[in-house]
Amino acid sequence: MSWVTRIYIPMLLKGLFISLREFFRKPVTFNYPEEKPKVSERFRGEHRLTKDAEGKIKCVACYMCATACPAHCITIEAEAAPPDWEGRDKIPRVFEIDMLKCIYCGYCVEACPKEAIEMTNKVPQVYRTRQEFIYDREKLLSN
Repeated sequence: MSWVTRIYIPMLLKGLFISLREFFRKPVTFNYPEEKPKVSERFRGEHRLTKDAEGKIKCVACYMCATACPAHCITIEAEAAPPDWEGRDKIPRVFEIDMLKCIYCGYCVEACPKEAIEMTNKVPQVYRTRQEFIYDREKLLSN
């Protein structure tokens, strides 16, 4: 018997033994959309825009989150704040996050001086079109 055959047969038997052992183990998979995975409280999931005690959006359109984002997935367009909103010069007219580009690093949360954006422990959703992955201001406020 050649040395190739002597090495090949024990490795083949070892591989078959591993396959047989794994066949009888309980599977670790789950049916994702129907069954939600258990995540820790520190899990960085979907983003959310927050509101203050008066129900107004906390964001002041300072562009700090968009600047800190390494994936460049945050788009902000500012507009003048209504006159009855004291202490604010501007608010976001457009606030979008492209979740297909987002790497869930949390830099946007760290950069925000007003704590207007936060990450929930909600698992990112599955959609059928690319447009559904772009979260606008209303979706981020209701998240």
